[in-house]
Amino acid sequence: MAKAYYILKELPGEMTEGRTVIYPKMQRFSLFDYDMVIQHMCKLSAILNEGIIRTVFSALKDEMLTGMSAGHNIKIDGLGVFSLSLGFDTSKTSEEEIAQQQEWDDGADPKLKYRHVCVKSINFRPDPELLREMNRVAKFESAGVEVVPQSKSKYNREERLAKAHEIIDKQGFMTLPDYAAATGLSMSGASRDLRQLVADGNSDIVIWGNRTHKVWVRTKSK
Repeated sequence: MAKAYYILKELPGEMTEGRTVIYPKMQRFSLFDYDMVIQHMCKLSAILNEGIIRTVFSALKDEMLTGMSAGHNIKIDGLGVFSLSLGFDTSKTSEEEIAQQQEWDDGADPKLKYRHVCVKSINFRPDPELLREMNRVAKFESAGVEVVPQSKSKYNREERLAKAHEIIDKQGFMTLPDYAAATGLSMSGASRDLRQLVADGNSDIVIWGNRTHKVWVRTKSK
């Protein structure tokens, strides 16, 4: 039976309406890369060799590319269902697309404007049988640490906003790691804090871009 460890973490109060909510989080020590997975699979079966496994994985990838790009989900019994998650890609806009967008009046409904649709992610829904087998095989033990609270900044809200202004005024924009380093917040804590700053009608911090290209800028001059 496999043994794994977990730690207990605390959800921030703003996500739980002030209530204390504790949840377990798995303690991960390493990443099994592609080659290591193949080596482990070879040890599990006497009839499988590295070449066969690599060929099967490659064929599965090709089937996913072909089938899912045509609008089909991929179901593998005992494993789960794979499906695409779509979104708008504003990071790669051709000159033709830019020209087409410029044809629209400023008052046009932005939902109707032309956008480049792309694959944003691949969803995976595990087979219930896989979850049952995982719970049968895995044994979870506490890592022996007390509840890990969410990180808190030593700066108050006004001081954190001032630090954000300082970063933006210096380099023209601010990334999430910039804000986290300046305020002492974790990446998730910094992300929540910035969402609140953007939502505040009195704040001049706004988001520009999306996903990996997301940065924060000011709407007002210094």
